Amino acid sequence: MTQHSLRQHEGRREPTSRQRTVIRSLVATARPRQWIKNALVYAAPGTAGVLLQPANLGRATVAFLAFCMASSGMYFFNDVKDRVRDTAHPTKRLRPVAAGNLSRRDAWVAGATLTVAAVVTAAAGAGLPLTAAVVAYLVLAVSYTYWLKDVVLVDVVAVAATFVLRAAAGGIAVGVYLSSWFLLVACFGALFVVTGKRFAEYRALGGTRGNHRKTLDDYSEQTLRSMLTSSSTVTITAYCLWAFEGQGSRNPFAALSILPLVLGLYRYALLREAGSCDSPEELLLRDRFLQIASILWLLLVGAGVYLG
Repeated sequence: MTQHSLRQHEGRREPTSRQRTVIRSLVATARPRQWIKNALVYAAPGTAGVLLQPANLGRATVAFLAFCMASSGMYFFNDVKDRVRDTAHPTKRLRPVAAGNLSRRDAWVAGATLTVAAVVTAAAGAGLPLTAAVVAYLVLAVSYTYWLKDVVLVDVVAVAATFVLRAAAGGIAVGVYLSSWFLLVACFGALFVVTGKRFAEYRALGGTRGNHRKTLDDYSEQTLRSMLTSSSTVTITAYCLWAFEGQGSRNPFAALSILPLVLGLYRYALLREAGSCDSPEELLLRDRFLQIASILWLLLVGAGVYLG
């Protein structure tokens, strides 16, 4: 091998074991599997019947990408803040920051880069309204990470609000009207999902629950169960009103979509009752019943809105 070839070979040096570990840790901390939550940005333009228009689909996709970067950025900050608590959790102790595979400095740099990229993407791709929604999400997520997560009831509402912001952002990006029924379903559906996660944690963690999440000591099983019941009731009621009076009311498929929605909510509650502490997106990705109910619901809603 010539000297010139040796220099070229050295320039293409393979990543070291440490570099590969850092790369894997960065990807793991970004939680790409949880990006499925950001698909909520397609809900408002989808139910308004404008999602298939190329310009609107493009703006909604910009919103999806911006929220993927924003949410991943927040995961880095969250894992740095909660690294001590996470070490006491049966699964979260394996997160790269808690396990010591990713330094706090690297996590901070990655988080800051992603949040700036999210704002720039929103501004360049959809203008000021979407940018404001992304910034509002970032402010709320940072507030939750550093303060709100330790305030009883507010912690649940804050997480639910991040779901609602995603759902509203899609409509804001394409400029569609957000109906009262849509906002009610988004708000109370999100509250149901988040409360279900708290309920499962409360039951699974037992007497050590407060070490992982301070507010769990302030809740009772009865209170969480009551919150689950009331939030699911409002969600179903508001969705029925949308199905019979909203964009899809011209077609019976929208009314039929009530059944898979209700069954999906019941299945989610059943899994939480059984003590499943997985995140909502993990439940969706591994539970066949939820997958079938979700696909059937999407098909019926699509038929109700676009074939009516």
